[in-house]
Amino acid sequence: MTETATTLLWDDTVLPFQLDASDIRGRVARLDGVLEQVLAQHDYPPAIEALVAEMALLTALIGQTIDLRWKLSLQVRGDGPARLIATDYYGPTKEGAPARIRAYASFDQDRQAEMTVGGATPFELIGKGYFAVLLDQGEGTVPYQGITPIAGGGLANCAETYFAQSEQLPTRFALAFGRSTLPGQGERWRAGGVMLQHMPKKGMHVSAEGSGEGGLLTAADVLDADEGENWNRANILLDTTEEMELIGPNLAPTDLLLRLFHEERPRVYDPQPVRFGCSCGPDKVRQSLSIYSARDIATMTTDEGTVTADCQFCGAHYVFDPETLGFEATKDPHDA
Repeated sequence: MTETATTLLWDDTVLPFQLDASDIRGRVARLDGVLEQVLAQHDYPPAIEALVAEMALLTALIGQTIDLRWKLSLQVRGDGPARLIATDYYGPTKEGAPARIRAYASFDQDRQAEMTVGGATPFELIGKGYFAVLLDQGEGTVPYQGITPIAGGGLANCAETYFAQSEQLPTRFALAFGRSTLPGQGERWRAGGVMLQHMPKKGMHVSAEGSGEGGLLTAADVLDADEGENWNRANILLDTTEEMELIGPNLAPTDLLLRLFHEERPRVYDPQPVRFGCSCGPDKVRQSLSIYSARDIATMTTDEGTVTADCQFCGAHYVFDPETLGFEATKDPHDA
């Protein structure tokens, strides 16, 4: 297979797999165009771009593990200059359709620049805070939210801690991301990663304090001896992967799995395509403003006599007639 064919086949996909020699499932993700589109919506400094790239990659890997009817959201909130990193993963609307990802960051430009010049890593820009997973299966369901404190040395460590603590599922990530240049192309963002996760055990619940940072649970706290041996072996094999194997376009994920886990008998399933996509629209903005009175809407109205709104995720700009907004609206927005 040529380099071009490999790139077209595997970029912007998530490949599910299972290790038949143990109770471990996983995902391999490659993001190229979708990550470039996510970041192109904003003019982030490099350190913030790195946080958004890592979060988007985690979102693609985690989202594909869930039987998702609508939306998975990941959020990191901290007291540092990187105040918020937020991503959404929308499940496919029909068989064969792509999943969609969007992301954005809120940050203090001056504090970020000062800490970065001082040698702070992107993760250190978050400070103290929490990592949250929000699952919304759509109309008629109750949204789920799980939260764990910021822990470890990166966003991947935060996600691993969340799964061990909130779901009691041993989980491991190996991620690579950054700007790269392919032959005949300009510089652009690429990312790749592998997620391993021990299959859930029915009826399992661990309530004791864990052995991790701040008493949080770790994989060792929720696995028995045999399971722990299988888990440790898979992690040792994952540790042998190199950055270019994760991020480079020349090695197909199926070949990567064979390199890493051939003795574990990897079995692959159909890949899931991923695209950049935003769910915003004028009707959703109007719905969000429907709780406001005419007086409230008047305070939002510009000197030009309109109400404007911008999507934080995709940058879409909306302009409204204030008389069509709020619960005291006097005009139908769909009237010509």
